[in-house]
Formats: sequence, C-alpha cells, structure tokens
Amino acid sequence: MRTLITNIKELLQVREPGILKVSGEEMAILPSINNAFLLIEDGIIIDFGTMDQCTITNSDRTIDATDRTVLPSWIDSHTHLVYAGNRVQEFVDRINGLSYEAIANRGGGILNSAKRLNETSEEQLYEESKLRLEEIIRQGTGAVEIKSGYGLTVEGELKMLRVIQRLRNNYPITIKATFLGAHAFPLAYKNDHNGYLNIIINEMLPKIAAEKLADFIDVFCESGYFSVEETIRLMEAGKGFGLQPKIHVNQFTAINGIAAAVQLNALSVDHLEIVTAEDIAVLKDSATMPVALPSCSFFISIPYTPARQLLDAGLPLAIASDFNPGTTPSGNMNFVVATACIKMKMTPEEAINAATLNAAYAMGIATTHGSITRGKKANILITEPIASFYELPYAFGSNRIEKILLNGTIVK
Repeated sequence: MRTLITNIKELLQVREPGILKVSGEEMAILPSINNAFLLIEDGIIIDFGTMDQCTITNSDRTIDATDRTVLPSWIDSHTHLVYAGNRVQEFVDRINGLSYEAIANRGGGILNSAKRLNETSEEQLYEESKLRLEEIIRQGTGAVEIKSGYGLTVEGELKMLRVIQRLRNNYPITIKATFLGAHAFPLAYKNDHNGYLNIIINEMLPKIAAEKLADFIDVFCESGYFSVEETIRLMEAGKGFGLQPKIHVNQFTAINGIAAAVQLNALSVDHLEIVTAEDIAVLKDSATMPVALPSCSFFISIPYTPARQLLDAGLPLAIASDFNPGTTPSGNMNFVVATACIKMKMTPEEAINAATLNAAYAMGIATTHGSITRGKKANILITEPIASFYELPYAFGSNRIEKILLNGTIVK
C-alpha cells in the first residue's frame, strides 16, 4: 500500500537517520520542509521532499494537504492508563484544601486505586482501559508507555500487565509496558518494607519475566514512598530479569534518586518538579532522558519542571502526560505540548521536539518513531488548515488535528 501526501504546507521534524534525541540549544530547532510531499509504503516512510522534486505517479492513495501541517504523531512516554474507576472525590478534596500527601495518608491516592483495581475483573479493566486508549489515539498519540502499579499484589500487578499486553495485541498504536509494583507500599507492609520488596523481587518479577509482560521496571523514589536504597535494590533486581529502569523521582523532594538512576543507566527520570544543581550535574553526559509531566503540575497545583534551567544546562528534555486517575486524568498530548509552552516557557519548537523525538528516546523507540525519517514508522498527524504550527499550542483548547495515520493507515 503506497500513500502519497502532497502539497504539505509545513512538513515538521524532518531528520536524517541516526539522530535519536536533541539537547540544549538544539531543541529550539525543528527542521521542516515547506510545500512538501511525503511518501509512505507498507506503513514505513519511504521518501519526502519539496513538491518540485516529487516525480511519483503510482500510489494507491493520495492525500492533498494544502494549507496543512504534517508532523510525527505524539509519543507519550509516561502513563498509568490502565486503572479501575476514578478518583473524582479526591479532586474535590483538593479543591477543599487537602494536599496530595494528606489524601494519601488517609488511604486515598495510589492505595485507593489499588483497592478498586483488585476488586475489578480483568475483563472489566480491559473494557475501561481500551476506551482511554482509543481516546488518546483520536487525540494524536501514536506510541504510549503504560505502567502497572495499581495492583500492589502479585495477582493485581499481573492483571494490569496482561491488560496492557492485550491492548498491545488489539490496537495499531505502539505500546511499551512498565512494571511499577514499587508504586507505594500496601497497608499490610507499611512497617515491613523489606517484606514487600521480597514479594516484588521473588514473586512478581519472575512471573512477569516468564510471561514477557514488561519492557521496563519503574520505582516511585520519593520521601514517604521508596528510599534511594530500596530503589537501587529494585532496579538492580529488574535489570537481572532484563527490564531496563525508568524512575519516578523528584516530584516533591530531591533525595539523590537521580544519581542512583543515572548510575544504573535508567532510560529516563520522570517528574523532576524539584531539580537541584547536583541533579543537573549528574544528568550531564549521561544517557538518561529527563521527562517532565506538565499536566500533572497543572492538575494538582505543584511546581512545574524547570525546563529553561535544564535546557540552558545543555540537557535534553521530553514531555509526557502522566495519564492517571489521581493527578492527571487526561492523556491529551496536545494539552501537554501547550502547557509546556505556556507554563514551562518552552518554545513550540522545543515542546514538539520534547513530545516527539525525545519522547521516543524516553520510550526506547527513537530508531523507529518520533521523526519524519526514511525507514521510520509512518505514524503521522495531519492538521486542519492552519497558518502555522504555532497554532497547535496556541489553540490549547481545540483539536487542530484532522487526520491520523498509524502504520500508514488512516485511523477512522
């Protein structure tokens, strides 16, 4: 199947093979071609260039993109999309003055979601989760990472990961699975941390590895959750089962979790609402991608990741939605891009780089996703007629995407 897209007003994020991420000042550059064409064959980008270079006459389908911008699909490298029910009451509680920590201390937060999930059948969990997946596909996300972490029991964690596997098998979107059994300590192990760590290491990880249910291991390294020492132990155990580390860190406090993550070659460090000079120094010259979650900051009114500080230090940055029932009940990457511009003072070029190429790196798929590159997957967004791609973050409350292609096929 050959698809030819013609008369593209702006073809964005055009890269040569081998460019897997951009950092610092490079993030302000978004390579583009005006009045362009794009050729797709069997779900892969084959060729592109200016219209006066287009000599293609044999295609199965032609799409006229006059006055439209074409860019790679959004990549969402951090979500908790598989969950049961919602936490609407906690939303109201926060409005009435309770903090995230106060809600958690009275049995809300992650433990609330864990209770609901363990009471929900795998089939019901799949039915609820597929609706969220379909929604983010309609909003332009072409690849998504989904975490477990609301089971906190052997059965619950396996149930979540099996649902993620089923979503991966049934939908054309690219999905990576992350095991986050270390999301919080169950109440029964509140005073027996070692007991729960032993369950994760000796019971959960072997079964997950045997069924090949996860690509990554994640830990919530934070005051009141998992210590740096506990995090290191879990990440090392996960690596022993072939799972690359990713880590929740520096959301509320800085406790040297970033240094531990870099030491263990974590693919990404996510949240970073609090960042110290020592953290920045550790991240320099590392292979670990910092990931900001701006819609989480928006929803629960905590500080935003200091993007300008990170970029001015020459670091790369990715952005993701953190889609979850408690702190970010939305996976809309259009809003994430807009919020990064409005609240984190990222330029549209920087935000789009963060939500495409760098986000693909944070998912471990930068060789196949995240840019308009010959040989990469044809996961493509075609906008409505717009004056400039700057309208994407400017019109933050509107969906300016007209067509979505996953693996070269138009999503209906």
